[in-house]
Amino acid sequence: MNYWTQSEKNIYVAAHRGWSEKYPENTMEAYIAAEKLGVDQLEIDVRITKDGELVLIHDAAVDRTTNGTGLVCEKTLAELKELDAGGYKGEEYKNCRIPTFEEFMEYFKDHPTMTIDIELKEYPTEGWEETAYSVCDRVLKMVDDYGYTDRIVINTFSGKLHEYIFKKYGKKYRQHVYFPHTNLGEYELDPYSYGYCCCMFRTEEGARVAPKCECDRAKASGVQPWAGASVKDDEGIDECVDKGAVLITCNNPDEILRILRGRGLHK
Repeated sequence: MNYWTQSEKNIYVAAHRGWSEKYPENTMEAYIAAEKLGVDQLEIDVRITKDGELVLIHDAAVDRTTNGTGLVCEKTLAELKELDAGGYKGEEYKNCRIPTFEEFMEYFKDHPTMTIDIELKEYPTEGWEETAYSVCDRVLKMVDDYGYTDRIVINTFSGKLHEYIFKKYGKKYRQHVYFPHTNLGEYELDPYSYGYCCCMFRTEEGARVAPKCECDRAKASGVQPWAGASVKDDEGIDECVDKGAVLITCNNPDEILRILRGRGLHK
């Protein structure tokens, strides 16, 4: 089955950390709510705990999105599960918890069409290389085990980690890179030589997406231009249409879907 039918006339919608404008980010509540809206993709962030469990949380520390303090990698899964991961968003979300990657995959394993954008948050910095590569390999194995090999894009802000994936696995997995490429830190290969898609970050004041010439350059290299979470409204979608973006990653998927469907740009 072809899960990737996005185009300039069928712009995909990815829920950034779930429906994160309304619900606590990177929680099952946010992901389930986004799925019920009919999004095409769920974007998640993966980190490792002190006892080696894979969990969904964006920041290195728990301070911003929970009632706890400290680094994720210095806490056990049991300690993380005790934290309130929703109260910061409102009293009605106080029972939300940090999910594991396995819990997420188990819930969505039978979804007929959902795609997933997996962001690896453990980078191969000095002294952390073995951990970063191990997390990457474990994530990809679980993707295979759940039958999602053809339904994910894998992304990271580490060019070094991207190149590890490409050199080890070839183009088995779709890779999601970034423009400007400086967002990838150190890298040796042209990211467009292995990338499937590229988040085209804005480089001009007032813009929401990179210049059209850069989106066109990505397309000419066989890489799809995708838009990031700075697209929130009609004006942002106008810009996406003008520049040829075929997917929008957003915090407000309800509004983005409403606008796209109203224009006949989401099937």
